[in-house]
Amino acid sequence: MKRVFCLLFAILSISVNAKEQAGQIFEQLAPSLYQIKIIELVSGEKATIGSAFQITKGGLIATNYHVVSGYARHPEKYKMEYLDNDGNKGELSLESVDIINDLALVKKLDDEVSQNPIFEISQQAPLKGEELFSLGNPHDLGMIVVPGTYNGLLPDSFTDKIHFTGSINSGMSGGPVVNGDLKVVGINVATSGNSIGFLIPHDKLQALYNEYLVEPPTDITGQIAQQLKAHQAKLIEEVLVSNWLQKPLGKGSIPTIDAPFIRCWGDSNADKESALLLSAVASCSLEDNTYIENNFFTGHLVMEYRYLSAKDISDTKFYHLYNQKILSARAYNKVQKDDVTEFSCQHDIISPENQTMTQKAVFCARAYKDFPELYDVIYLSASVDKNQQALISNFTLSGVKQESAFAFMEKFIEAVAWQ
Repeated sequence: MKRVFCLLFAILSISVNAKEQAGQIFEQLAPSLYQIKIIELVSGEKATIGSAFQITKGGLIATNYHVVSGYARHPEKYKMEYLDNDGNKGELSLESVDIINDLALVKKLDDEVSQNPIFEISQQAPLKGEELFSLGNPHDLGMIVVPGTYNGLLPDSFTDKIHFTGSINSGMSGGPVVNGDLKVVGINVATSGNSIGFLIPHDKLQALYNEYLVEPPTDITGQIAQQLKAHQAKLIEEVLVSNWLQKPLGKGSIPTIDAPFIRCWGDSNADKESALLLSAVASCSLEDNTYIENNFFTGHLVMEYRYLSAKDISDTKFYHLYNQKILSARAYNKVQKDDVTEFSCQHDIISPENQTMTQKAVFCARAYKDFPELYDVIYLSASVDKNQQALISNFTLSGVKQESAFAFMEKFIEAVAWQ
């Protein structure tokens, strides 16, 4: 019983110490914490809010890209303002972005040199289990400090993200996460609820700042385009050099990609005796995506397969059901009409060398209007060499260059076959 009381006392002591430390951190750093507001010019009302923190005496402030994305994409429609802990307001300029890692640098338009302590970026990553402190303005209720634990990088993400055990809430996006030495080790970016948060590693902010010091960008849209192209080229290159595994699906053979950032699922109706068709499905996808603005996402990779087999229905009925499955193929990223062109499609009958399958195939592409050389693509193929047995395969890539799409399609086509 004595051991239980000692343990309880130790836990309570840790909790009290954490609260005391959080209070000290807030007192020291609050003057360099900000709320960012994106104001719609016609209505004069805020469209987006987030948190931010100052990293230079000259007024350079770090936040999330998604907090300022409205202004980044439509500077004629919005303006940016900051609100500090004392209630002072001022306008901001957008200096640089890292759209892949969801970071942005903004700057106060006044020329005053800050006398307040600034946030310093750490030179080292935290240790697993280390206590950290997330700062931000949740739900527009005022700045707070939230303690939590560093749990390392997510193992199955193509872009680096930190798993943080702490309550990051809406409005805290863009706020800093500091260690016990008050050095920035991460930036708030997202939450999955139940005290599961995600942070951007501090080295991504350091890299963005270093690039800004060398050459500040003069065209934010052009900067975004270059970042998207480089990121997707890197992704497709890594996918192509990964181990492509052949897996059976019904009497077909399909490719899956042995990479930690791609996950696969499968299902069938083999347990449904009344089903007209035996249907087996498999799907593999990249779960990361890149936020460009509200209702505009890119960076998706999805591969889908469906095997169909029938015994007791007519060829006409089979074809009708088969065609319904084909029509369900779609692009998975979210876009608006103003952001992309209409899909343009090319149809063909293909029978790759060393393959046992003849397929009807369609390749469709649509262009990004503001980001030249980037496309969303859909490829769909359906076997046409068996009456009551079929294999449908398709993939969709978003925000890729033409050569990346063709290289992926070539490898994909060669890997789909009958067993």
